[in-house]
Amino acid sequence: MLTRTPSVVAQAFLLLSVILIIAIAVIQINQQKILSPGLKYGIVLDAGSSRTTVYVYEWPAEKENDTGVVSQTFKCDVKGPGISSYEHNTGALAKPLDECLNKVKERIPVHLHKSTSLYLGATAGMRLLRLQNETAANEVLASIQNYFRAQPFQFRGAHIITGPEEGVYGWITANYLMGNFLERNLWRAWVHPYRRETMGALDLGGASTQISFIPEDSQENFNNTMQVKLYGYDYNVYTHSFQCYGRDEAEKRLLALLLQKSSTNSSVDNPCYPRNYKTALTVKYFCGSLCTQSLRPTNYYPDQSVIYHGTGDPGLCQEMVSLLFNFSTCRSQEDCPFNGIHQPKVKGNFVAFSGFYYTINALNLTGHFTLTDFNSSMWFFCSQSWAQLQFMLPKSEEIYARSYCFSANFIYYLLVRGYNFDAGNWPQIHFQKEVGAAKPGSIFLYLAKTIKVLSKMETQKAYLLPTVCTRVIVKVQKKDDILLIRSAPQRTKTSHI
Repeated sequence: MLTRTPSVVAQAFLLLSVILIIAIAVIQINQQKILSPGLKYGIVLDAGSSRTTVYVYEWPAEKENDTGVVSQTFKCDVKGPGISSYEHNTGALAKPLDECLNKVKERIPVHLHKSTSLYLGATAGMRLLRLQNETAANEVLASIQNYFRAQPFQFRGAHIITGPEEGVYGWITANYLMGNFLERNLWRAWVHPYRRETMGALDLGGASTQISFIPEDSQENFNNTMQVKLYGYDYNVYTHSFQCYGRDEAEKRLLALLLQKSSTNSSVDNPCYPRNYKTALTVKYFCGSLCTQSLRPTNYYPDQSVIYHGTGDPGLCQEMVSLLFNFSTCRSQEDCPFNGIHQPKVKGNFVAFSGFYYTINALNLTGHFTLTDFNSSMWFFCSQSWAQLQFMLPKSEEIYARSYCFSANFIYYLLVRGYNFDAGNWPQIHFQKEVGAAKPGSIFLYLAKTIKVLSKMETQKAYLLPTVCTRVIVKVQKKDDILLIRSAPQRTKTSHI
């Protein structure tokens, strides 16, 4: 009997140890539940030139190095055109927004509606409208503000973001979604990836296009360099936004140019439209924009109708599209591709999204492909008749299908002649619709940028960046603003996210 005592004691000790471990685990789980701050939600409307998209984001209250870990949980495309199109009928803005907002209300718990912040960020379409008619732009924003103040969410404002902001926010978003700033280690903790290279970002919108990347010599000061601080690390990002070089505005310039070169002002051949296609467009449609002001006919009649006949001529289409770029101002300078804008040599991998992706997808190109593959696919596509294109793109709307040939040629000149990509580094461009189940773009960071401030406001700590000369991006409260540094005497800009 005595010989069995040590065994019984050992078993009892083992049993007590297991019970103790389980008890500690239960206490820790319960404590974590008690201490867990739960999720917060934010709503952001990306008011682009051609459409408005509503995004819902969520994030935990805990943040890495004061920067919110954010994830997209819902997306809704608002029916109809972009908000800048409502300049003459601002009262009609509410109806198309209602459908998406009702869906958002269902996605976010009702008891969190009042504490959920809502922002609207407008991009190049509203930038153009503000330049063309500031009063109309203000009326559009005022109508939007009145609409959202009547919603159950905390409306934080509607603002027009600048081109550089749009570019750098898109770069941050793409790299954030790819895990180039943070990743989970074996212990599920967020850490900075070891020697992870960032990717450049190429964004093609309706009214503007942006390029953003870290140059080979990131310390070299170009006029369009912006300093960004993320998760305790500094990045010197070159970024530039080309106004009027968005897909829609560029095509309007082509239509105006074709009319200018035509011998008649009622019927015009368009080599970029497919063969046997024709459409009637008013002069106001393509000449009413600020981007085409210099191409307006001497006798400008906005309501005059012009019939465009598609000829499906790939060579002539290329020639006409090339005229949209000014390659002569740079006088063969290596760091000045076009329009007199200085740009460092492109470096590393790039992700190309928005209009870039949709055009490549229409050409039936996927994955990695060479510049030669792109050119041959573009030439084949541009040689098709309208009947053939309708068969190739059965689900595409007419307004997009007829213009993919133009878009492809425009992308060629922008990337190859404009940004100086070549056959060697072309495969480093990744044309993607989404990254990590979310769309890259500027608006994602428009919200993430504010999380730091909102959290600090709750703990009654002020957050204000030291600055020589500043511009307010988002007003949170009268005394709490998010600021983007722009030091006038220096050539480098700084943004803390």
